[in-house]
Amino acid sequence: MDPEEIARHMNGQLQTASAGRDEALLRSPMIQNHAAFLHLLPDGALACAWFGGTLEGKSDISIFASVLPKGAAGWGPPQRLSFDPAHSEQNPVFFSAPDGRLWLFHTSQPSGNQDECRIRMAEIRRDAADPLALTSAEGRYLDLPRGCFVRAPLVVRADGAWLLPIFRCIQRPGQKWNGSHDAAAVGISLDEGATWRLEDVAQSIGCVHMSPVVLEGEHLAAFFRRRQADFVYRAQSRDGGRSWSAPAATDVPNNNSSLAAIRLGDGRVAMICNPVNAAQSADRRASLYDELGENDDRPDADPAGGCVPVWGVPRAPVALCLSEDGGNTFPVRLLVEDGPGSCLSNDSTDGRNKEMSYPWLLEEADGTLHLAYTYYRRAIKHVRLAPGWDSADARRLS
Repeated sequence: MDPEEIARHMNGQLQTASAGRDEALLRSPMIQNHAAFLHLLPDGALACAWFGGTLEGKSDISIFASVLPKGAAGWGPPQRLSFDPAHSEQNPVFFSAPDGRLWLFHTSQPSGNQDECRIRMAEIRRDAADPLALTSAEGRYLDLPRGCFVRAPLVVRADGAWLLPIFRCIQRPGQKWNGSHDAAAVGISLDEGATWRLEDVAQSIGCVHMSPVVLEGEHLAAFFRRRQADFVYRAQSRDGGRSWSAPAATDVPNNNSSLAAIRLGDGRVAMICNPVNAAQSADRRASLYDELGENDDRPDADPAGGCVPVWGVPRAPVALCLSEDGGNTFPVRLLVEDGPGSCLSNDSTDGRNKEMSYPWLLEEADGTLHLAYTYYRRAIKHVRLAPGWDSADARRLS
């Protein structure tokens, strides 16, 4: 579909696409919509957050969210949850704290300078009289170094500590951020988000978008996007996230684009991603923000001591990768949607971008699986799969 046709279908209504599969394109007032995040609310409603505006990195990029009530046939109206006109506000993450409060974490950066990013935390409230409504408190910045980014949800440790997965965009004095020294870390709060400290994940240069999964007790696995566009990487902790092994490659390709992983009710790890890498495509672009058109005379960061990021590898297909060994291997890969995946442009208006990226997933208690992902940078697509979605007739990738 071209951007105008996509816009005509952005009504939030769930439509049956095939047996056991419903789909919707969420409503949004913005031309560009990206980085979906799904969260189940206490009453069974589903919330989806994303960022929207004209172009990633522009100061009109803000956080939006919509609610799908339990049993409803369509998503509610989009609601803006961040309001800083001077920063690009990206990568929303919802978190239900043990005390029942709902929090929104998101990034806030000037232009394409991810190494100057700060993380913002704001309480989100629902209106008892209107189940579709969400409102955001003013919020505050976390006391963490600049350059910290988020994408994945928090884990609450047995001792009550909040663990916030972070990737660090390391500043290089006098040089422009390009991803060459990005690495993984964990933000830790012992006082319910009031204060934070940062702990780096050793030997993790190039590993970003840390997506942790609690396997059992204090045994955690974390999965990473790779700036080098080679493979999904995995690290593990056996002490509740206090220490991590060095990330190592899995058997799933990665295109330097986001992924998400969860533990299913039956114990398997499910990961949603674009399982392609730089070895499978010659498509390349200069950087993530090469279309902003803003003057910046600084040279790109020198990769010495870091890595050489790869940008522009196609962002398709969308696939569900399944593991029975805690995410060490993913032998089963189910196709969710395929397409060109072209991402040499971030523009949402001219039809050049055809990526299906930045996916998220969530499982309900009955086995229903919800997926959400960017659709051509124009819309957020929601796919609902009925229990039994991994049946023998599900289409498997070769």
